[in-house]
Amino acid sequence: MKKILSILVLSYMFSQVAFSQKFEKLALTPPMGWNSWNKFGCDVSEKMIMEMADAMVSSGMKDAGYQYIVIDDCWQVGRDNQGNIVPDPERFPSGMKVLGDYIHSIGLKFGIYSDAGILTCGERPGSRGYEYQDARSYAGWGVDYLKYDWCYADDQNSLASYRLMRDALYKAGRPIVFSICEWGSTKPWIWAGDVGHLWRTTYDIRDCWDCSTKVVYRGKESVNFLGFTKILDQQTGLESYAGPGHWNDPDMLEVGNSNLTIPEYRAHFSLWCILAAPLIAGNDLRDMTPEIAGILTNREVIAVNQDSLGMQGRKVRDDGDTEVWVKQLKDGSRAVVLFNRGQSEAKIPVFWNEIGYPDHFTATVRDLWLKKNLGNYKGSFTGTVPSHDVVMVTIRP
Repeated sequence: MKKILSILVLSYMFSQVAFSQKFEKLALTPPMGWNSWNKFGCDVSEKMIMEMADAMVSSGMKDAGYQYIVIDDCWQVGRDNQGNIVPDPERFPSGMKVLGDYIHSIGLKFGIYSDAGILTCGERPGSRGYEYQDARSYAGWGVDYLKYDWCYADDQNSLASYRLMRDALYKAGRPIVFSICEWGSTKPWIWAGDVGHLWRTTYDIRDCWDCSTKVVYRGKESVNFLGFTKILDQQTGLESYAGPGHWNDPDMLEVGNSNLTIPEYRAHFSLWCILAAPLIAGNDLRDMTPEIAGILTNREVIAVNQDSLGMQGRKVRDDGDTEVWVKQLKDGSRAVVLFNRGQSEAKIPVFWNEIGYPDHFTATVRDLWLKKNLGNYKGSFTGTVPSHDVVMVTIRP
């Protein structure tokens, strides 16, 4: 009997080591926050991050649901003689613990960046070989969110590398949202559900409509930067992998970074919300125009993204320049985006039978950007959609 019990105990212990879990009950809806990379790249500092945190509060973004202030690459400059990661002492003179405490003091959460390789994409020290040590540092600083990149990791196995950091974060003992950023290169939607809370599905986004830019990375030419419509096209078919605590991430928002029009930014935001994508803003929050702030803080549109059912939206019709996307909501209603990629205004219908309702149903249609009910409709609704814009509605039987 003692031998059997010993075998059972050992089996349990080894199973826990082999199958350590990420922190559960985190990111039950898509994370909302701000990240420094899209606007500032490596030009990060303690002063700027504090100002951005203040602006998240004063702009109304915090009240709209945004939580995380995430410092992306280039905050780190080396390691001390014990191997501990060292923040840039000129740009972050107070240290990361003080910065994290400030972010927490105004009701927000603190995020940071590292890389699974030996170097980050900005050629700062990565976490390879220091995973447990870095995780302990993050926990000590009060970090709530880790974005973990994939540069300088060419010879590594992605699942093993991300599992290693997942286990290190868990061992450090502080609940931290784990954002996997390996660019969709090894189909993380298949393997990352018990590893991270979100995973990138594509190369990096750029502030453009449909651009595609090739760059040379470590001697090889590859497509690294994509406009938001090209990224959108790669989300079709991934919807079954997303849900509470595990999200497809089509990359951060470009809303407010100046290269697109207000209608195009409205389309970008609407489609990320219908996709149940993480809403991580990347603009300068300190000088937003009222139009940009209005997009980022539209609570009716955000409510679609944050719906607790956690179902990712899907494309139900593609007619070339016009598309229909639908997301089922917890109360049984549907959110619908009518998307016009064309150069001229278009009338786009949505039919009840393509969104899961019988044709004879009568439903109330509400426009989420106009913030008004449009009336009751039976069988279908048709929206008039300007060029490079959307109509976003809820349909409630």
